[in-house]
Amino acid sequence: MSVVAKKGVERELVPSGSHVARCIKIMHFGHVPNVNFHGQNVITDIVRLIWELPNEMRTFNEEKGPQPMAIHREYTLSLADKANLYKDLVGWRGKGFTQVELDGFDIFNVLGVPCMLSVIHQPNKAGNDYAKVVAVSGLPKGTECPENINPLFVWDYNQNYDEGVLENLHEWFRDKIKSSEEYKAKQMVGEEITGSEPNTQESPMPGLGDAPPDDGGEYINDLPF
Repeated sequence: MSVVAKKGVERELVPSGSHVARCIKIMHFGHVPNVNFHGQNVITDIVRLIWELPNEMRTFNEEKGPQPMAIHREYTLSLADKANLYKDLVGWRGKGFTQVELDGFDIFNVLGVPCMLSVIHQPNKAGNDYAKVVAVSGLPKGTECPENINPLFVWDYNQNYDEGVLENLHEWFRDKIKSSEEYKAKQMVGEEITGSEPNTQESPMPGLGDAPPDDGGEYINDLPF
């Protein structure tokens, strides 16, 4: 068992190795300040996927009893061939995308979908080990994933935007969201239309479109998304 100290509190890491997992949360933070590999300040469109690991149960709170461990990975919201998100989605579904599928792919299609995660431990800049998702693949034949224990959750700036929900999120999530260009645009629009009817038309989200149509191919029903 790996345990790291963080601000005086011991925190168990997700064990390294392969894990049955299910995606339970998708957080589209939007275009937020970031630092690239060259140390330059940039604005990047970020999405975070969070998985629960039903076979790694721990008691974090005596009142709640055993709960599944969780792990996340953040991605640049890009489906370019070399993008980490694209690579993990291909590994997850076990098949590449056609151009038609790419043009209409909705990242929220992976919510609730089971998979296998490959996890390693490596040191961060401070020298403390952390658990990192390095690969995502489909479940091997005959392997089952229990139903999700935690509720499924989505954050975005369209139909899932809710100021009340935002204020109940962890402070780190709130700060990240409030630093985004999308959030700031929402606030500006809100100020401009105070006293008028709200604009209910959904704004397009980069990289997130409607689900691709079923072209009748037999393989479609075998794909998780």
